[in-house]
Amino acid sequence: MWFVFALGSAVFAALTSILAKIGIEGVNSTLATAIRTVVVLIMSWGMVFLTGTQTGLGDITRRSWLFLILSGLATGASWLCYYRALQIGAASKVVPVDKLSVVITLALAFVILHEPFNAKSLLGCALITAGTLCMVL
Repeated sequence: MWFVFALGSAVFAALTSILAKIGIEGVNSTLATAIRTVVVLIMSWGMVFLTGTQTGLGDITRRSWLFLILSGLATGASWLCYYRALQIGAASKVVPVDKLSVVITLALAFVILHEPFNAKSLLGCALITAGTLCMVL
């Protein structure tokens, strides 16, 4: 089931890029990011209340709060950079560079989370990097 959700994430991320590139025309990238964030906020809390999971707020540990907040800050920084890059660059070049996050995530997962990194992972990272370079150069 994880694969279905991951594939859905990829499809919606692709739509996000195309819709954002169209919508950001003539709009300040920071303002566009703020508008997107409000929509995501409303949608996220709507799902929390729709599924009745708001009761779990009190169960969240301080450590989880800290890392969720840090993750939110990283997301905000990512979106601000992404929208600015998308505003001034071609989507066909910005998106492949943005997807280098896969390579960076695998490296960070190895270093920070101590997840296994094998020859297959290394080959995949090399191919993603090479593919990105081919697409943007």
